[in-house]
Amino acid sequence: MPALLPPPRTGTARLLDPEHLTRVEDGERLHALLWRPGPGWRMVSSAVLGGGIAEGAWVLNAQVAHGYRRTDPARHLAGLARAAGARGPGVGLMTAADVSAHGRARDGGAEAVATAGVSVRGWAAAPQECATGAAPPQCTTGPVPPGTVNIVVALPVALSDAALVNAVMTATEAKVQALLDAGLDCSGTPTDAVCVAARAPREGADVHAFAGPRSEWGARLARAVHRAVRAALPAVAHS
Repeated sequence: MPALLPPPRTGTARLLDPEHLTRVEDGERLHALLWRPGPGWRMVSSAVLGGGIAEGAWVLNAQVAHGYRRTDPARHLAGLARAAGARGPGVGLMTAADVSAHGRARDGGAEAVATAGVSVRGWAAAPQECATGAAPPQCTTGPVPPGTVNIVVALPVALSDAALVNAVMTATEAKVQALLDAGLDCSGTPTDAVCVAARAPREGADVHAFAGPRSEWGARLARAVHRAVRAALPAVAHS
């Protein structure tokens, strides 16, 4: 397994502070972001590795080569995480986008990091032909190379299971708003993924039951995701 080497860490400390890793795989230099907050976090994710609702100690967002053909992405991601020194359960996302060109934002304690590849994009409620390979013009726009918008969010409070699901909805709505505000004619790409991390409940601490866009933490999450996605888009949106 190729080694992933983090550069020295600099800058102001953040709640969501991923390391920038690099590796050479099949002769290509690829990047990854690894966030290791340690124990005490519950995560909800649609990721290929560690998806669902569970406690997690790390989140890896790994760039893979265009034309990725491996049939074991979860195993691949787990191996990359181990090579980087991540231990315990975690979440692994992947993308063909250059994750070194990520966007990040925070709002009132909510923090978000996004990576954005939008070469293949479209609307969620697309015609049936989009799923069968006929690919009419309304299915996607842009050239053939794959694209993915990956979003990682951290909240310094505990959320109920329902609120965690609500937070995923809110993050997705904010992503779509950011894409539309950037002038892109889509709701996302077919491979978008999200991970929301919240503090594990502690005795005597509040557990928030809502994370919709008009709740206290949902509103903060939405603004952070919107700005992070917009920040990740300029370098890739019109490539």
